[in-house]
Amino acid sequence: MCRLFGLHAGKDVVTATFWLLNAPDNLAAQSRRNPDGTGLGVFDDRGQPELRKQPIAAWQNADFATEAHDMTGTTFIAHVRYATTGSHSVLNTHPFLQDDRIFAHNGTLGDLDVLDERLREVGTANLVRGQTDSERVFALITASIRTHDGDVSAGLIDAMQWLAAHVPIYAVNVLLSTATEMWALRYPEPHNLYVLDRRSAPPPRREFHLRTKRIRARSEYLRVRPSVVFASEPMDDDPRWRLLAPGELVHVDSALQITRSVPLPDPPRHQLRRPDLRPDVERALHTRA
Repeated sequence: MCRLFGLHAGKDVVTATFWLLNAPDNLAAQSRRNPDGTGLGVFDDRGQPELRKQPIAAWQNADFATEAHDMTGTTFIAHVRYATTGSHSVLNTHPFLQDDRIFAHNGTLGDLDVLDERLREVGTANLVRGQTDSERVFALITASIRTHDGDVSAGLIDAMQWLAAHVPIYAVNVLLSTATEMWALRYPEPHNLYVLDRRSAPPPRREFHLRTKRIRARSEYLRVRPSVVFASEPMDDDPRWRLLAPGELVHVDSALQITRSVPLPDPPRHQLRRPDLRPDVERALHTRA
């Protein structure tokens, strides 16, 4: 399963350090299947997007993922990829950038020909530079946002409702950010997505150091500053981690105000189950941590 991480620091410009994988020799023992790519996206102190990403075709190419990356900005997205569609290449590595928005995805869809035809109809097929279903989903969301005059929430909901009605879906968990806002969607239930609301005062002496075997983040700035975090799994023992409900959309604005809704209360019309998946896709989606 691809790992997602999102961090919104509000109006504060903060510096955080990220590691996307542990040491390669340890990883080889931890998992029977290795990640296929890692990436970071940030909006810097000028509100400009920056992407750093690297495909991983073999462990000798994993230096990028295992080294420390210092990044400064207001919103951050990190992603560790287990490929279900598309080759090992930078073009297929998350996060993606379209219309000054950064996007990462966890899950898989079927019948991509239907989605490709829809992208041609709405005029954003040219935004898809790689082969992944994720970039196609992003292009559909981008088209819907344009149709809704830049309203990201409305466009995201509209695109996801179209997918739910027309495309076979196993899971489509989404992180989407601008320099000032972040959106997270879990749909439907196969993959988890958690939110950590750190807007209240943190427990005494608690450092901002979140980690799993795939993604680790540390920030001295955020030890005493509010933030909101999204992740595929809880990253520490903070009791405030909350699992999003299937179909739940969480929006965090520039002031770290959180809005929750459930725009997709029903499962997809064509819900894929694990027996429906190809063996290689099933392994990618359910690789152990």
